[in-house]
Amino acid sequence: MSRSLLENAGPHVMSTPGVPIKMWTRGVGVPVEESALRQLTNCASLPFIFRHLAVMPDVHFGQGATVGSVIATRGAIVPAAVGVDLGCGMTAVQTNLTASQLPDNLFGVRSAIEAAVPHGRTDDGGPNDHGAWGDLPSDVIAAWRGPLAAGFSKICEKHPKIEKCNHSRHLASLGTGNHFIEVCTDENQAVWVMLHSGSRGVGARIGGYFIEKAKLEMERWFIRLPDKDLAYLPEGSTYFDDYCEAVSWAQDFAFANRRLMMSRALTALSETLDIPITSATEAVSCHHNYVSREHHFGEDVIVTRKGAVRARSGDLGIIPGSMGAKSFIVRGKGNADSFHSCSHGAGRTMSRTEAKKRFTLEDHAKATAGVECRKDADVIDETPDAYKSIEKVMKAQEDLVEIVHTLKQVVCVKG
Repeated sequence: MSRSLLENAGPHVMSTPGVPIKMWTRGVGVPVEESALRQLTNCASLPFIFRHLAVMPDVHFGQGATVGSVIATRGAIVPAAVGVDLGCGMTAVQTNLTASQLPDNLFGVRSAIEAAVPHGRTDDGGPNDHGAWGDLPSDVIAAWRGPLAAGFSKICEKHPKIEKCNHSRHLASLGTGNHFIEVCTDENQAVWVMLHSGSRGVGARIGGYFIEKAKLEMERWFIRLPDKDLAYLPEGSTYFDDYCEAVSWAQDFAFANRRLMMSRALTALSETLDIPITSATEAVSCHHNYVSREHHFGEDVIVTRKGAVRARSGDLGIIPGSMGAKSFIVRGKGNADSFHSCSHGAGRTMSRTEAKKRFTLEDHAKATAGVECRKDADVIDETPDAYKSIEKVMKAQEDLVEIVHTLKQVVCVKG
C-alpha cells in the first residue's frame, strides 16, 4: 500500500467530554459542518453510549440526529437517532441486459417506470395524492395481507394514534426527496436497476410518535439533555419494547416496499424494450436507517444506523452517488471500529433551501448531462453539486469496504 493511502487510512478520533468520536472524514472533499459536530458531541455525552460513536464520510447535520452516524448503546435507545424514515435503504439488481440493448432515447423507459410506480407527493398526502395508490393493485393487496396487516393491527391496538396514516396505500411507492429509481450500467456494460426508498408514511408516523413519547418520558422523569432530540427510552420499559416492535415491523414494510417497486420497475423495463428479463439477480437489499441487535467488542449491544450501511466482512452493500454521479456496489471489510459499517451515500454539503437558492436550471442540466431525468425547478435541491464528491467519500472509507461494481445511471426517476 502506498504511503498516501496509509496516511489516509482509518478514522480521525475526536475527544469529547463523553465517549470518543471516530470519524472517517480524512482528506479533502468530506467536510463536516459545525452543526453536525455539535450534534455528535451531544450524542457522545449520553451515559449509555457504548465505547465510541462511529461517523461515516457522508456525515451531515440531520433532523433529530446526525446523518452518517453509527450509535451503539446499552440499556436504552434514542428514537430520533433512527429518525422517521424507518427502514430506508437500497435494492439493486443486475439484469441480463447490456448497454447496447438500451435505446438512444430513454424517455420511454423513464415514463414507463414512472407509470408503474407512484412517486412524488400531491394533495398534501391526502386522498388524491399522486404518490399513493387509489385502488390497490393485486400485488400490493397480496403483499399487505398476512404478516404486514396483522403486525400493523397489533401495533395500533396499543397505540391507536399510529393508525391514521398512509400504510397500504404507500406500499410499492417511491416518495420524494432523495428517493429514486435508476437504470444504470456497470464497468462491464451490464444493465442494473437500483432504487432507494423506505417505509413511507407509516414509518414516518411510527417514528414521529415514539420520538414524542421519548420526549414526554424525559419530562416525566425530569431528565435534562443537551438536545431534546436525544430523548431516549430505557430498555425494559413498555415504550422501549413497543418501539422496537414497531420499528421491526416498519423495516419489514420497507423491505416489501422495495421488493414490489423493483418487480414493477423490471417489468416496465422489459415491456418497454420488448426484451424478457429472465436472469435478473438481486445484488443486495439493505437498510441504512434502522436498529439492530448485534455483538461488538465482546458485548451484545443495540446498534442504530442513521444513514449508514452494515458492512460485515463479505456483506454486499450499495453506496449511491447523487443524480449524475457514480454509485457503487461494495463488499464490507468488517472493520470493528466502525461497528461493521460504511456510508450510505455521498452526503449533502448544503440544505435543500440553500441548494434551491444557489443553483439554476442550467447548472442542474449541465450536472445531469447524459442522464434521462427531470430537469425542472422542483428537483434543484437534489442536483449533484448539493452533495459531496462520491469519489472522495469512497476514498475516505477504503478500510471499510472494497468496490465490487461501479455503476453510472442513464435513467433517474425522482418523486
